[in-house]
Amino acid sequence: MRFIARLLFGIIAAIVALFTYFTSTQENPITGEKQHVRMTPEQEIALGIQSAPQVAKQFGGLHPASQVQQQVKAVGQKLVRQSSVRDSPYQFDFHVLADPRTVNAFAIPGGQIFITAAMLSRMKTEDQLAGVLAHEITHVVGRHSAEQMAKQQLTQGLAGAAAVALSNPDAPGASAAIARYAANLVTLKFGRDDEIESDQLGVKWMIEAGYNPEAMVEVMEILKAAGGSRQPTEFASTHPNPDNRIQRIREAIGTYRGQAPAGSSR
Repeated sequence: MRFIARLLFGIIAAIVALFTYFTSTQENPITGEKQHVRMTPEQEIALGIQSAPQVAKQFGGLHPASQVQQQVKAVGQKLVRQSSVRDSPYQFDFHVLADPRTVNAFAIPGGQIFITAAMLSRMKTEDQLAGVLAHEITHVVGRHSAEQMAKQQLTQGLAGAAAVALSNPDAPGASAAIARYAANLVTLKFGRDDEIESDQLGVKWMIEAGYNPEAMVEVMEILKAAGGSRQPTEFASTHPNPDNRIQRIREAIGTYRGQAPAGSSR
């Protein structure tokens, strides 16, 4: 009888998890996509602001040179102000991390965007830097983190339901099953579609802000060279192979080039 009760409770918990996921739908005001997300933009912003200091610590803190910080902030804010991103509800801020070895750039929910000193040192032009930041901006306005977190909550709920239904809920294995799905914001991996969207819309933001979109192709070549044949960069480990992205980037350049919204300038 206790097994049947646990089984029924587990089934109910699974149904609740699935119902919550599939009924938590919001339309993205920038992309127009209907997404399964549970967080509001305000919650994403709060989470990002609260998490940013701890994220910075993982990379040795922020770069100490204010001139370096201001350079990146200026490019990032230009992309936001002079593109359709300005219509998003997010509060963008851009940070250079002190880490001189890890070649990486990433965004966390709400508009907090990071680039390591190692990554920045490989950018030879402002346009290339804009390409990296535009890609990460799209992760924010595309709500990719919120989508992935909703999926993790669904998986965690289903794992918890299975643990309750098939085992002793007090056993170590039950909590371990749930713990496996806890994700760190920094290592949160996006799907292939998210990365393609970030490249393609990143091109759009670059063109609208007056940057040369071909620089994003140059970034892919730089990352490919930085990774070498032996060990990929951290950026390459969390993003698709640069070779697989260049063709999609070129297609996006062909699509968006020629569209000149008001305020687009260099």
